[in-house]
Amino acid sequence: MTDKAAWQAWQDSWDRQQEWYMPDREERFRVMLDMVEALVGTEPNVLDLACGTGSITDRLLKRFPKARSTGVDIDPALLTIAEGHFAGDDRVRLVTADLTDPSWADALPDPPYDAVLTATALHWLDAGPLRELYGRIRGLLRDGGVFLNADHMTDDSAPRINEAAKRFHSARQERELAAGALDWRAWWTKAADDPVLAEPARRRFAILGDPRDPAQAKADRPTATQWHLDALREQGFAEARQVWCSHCDALIAALR
Repeated sequence: MTDKAAWQAWQDSWDRQQEWYMPDREERFRVMLDMVEALVGTEPNVLDLACGTGSITDRLLKRFPKARSTGVDIDPALLTIAEGHFAGDDRVRLVTADLTDPSWADALPDPPYDAVLTATALHWLDAGPLRELYGRIRGLLRDGGVFLNADHMTDDSAPRINEAAKRFHSARQERELAAGALDWRAWWTKAADDPVLAEPARRRFAILGDPRDPAQAKADRPTATQWHLDALREQGFAEARQVWCSHCDALIAALR
């Protein structure tokens, strides 16, 4: 297997693992890029926030070949995959930075941005730091620029519908696990066992914790879609609304 094919295989493996949690993931990306085109055109300068392996950037450049993307993340393992996948593509820059560090944006090479895009990444932040981050994101956008955040967000006004959808989703996941699908823990076990990714994975575990450890607890963080919309407006965005949702996820757009 060539290096390029190997990195593509890791990208594909990451996508399949994420789709186990979010079967509508590609639809989310499609709507996200529709909003980019509608609001800032087909040659945007984009910040891919908490980019991971570069899932957004990959789809962005396939749809908009004249786009540029700066990916920022702190995860050494996922950035290693991104670096391998995008090697030689001068439209892509990758930056290592900690979004909880107030000076993280100082490392960015090409602001202001037409769009800041992120997916399944910011839910690990508590309410206070996330609200502050929304304010910093606004400062990185040009006037008329858009922030698009696809993440775990819910509407708690319909508990019976939510519970039925959750049961349906869980049953599908169990069937797919039985058929060989990888969940979060299994994917990271595979990465840690890979000769190329073992060292970046070890550094990732030291920085962010070990996803293979079932004792890792999740904090109580904001999940209501309305909380996010209110926080974005409080941080100075001119408009904010939901543009897509499933039973457990939403895509919100905020315009500077």
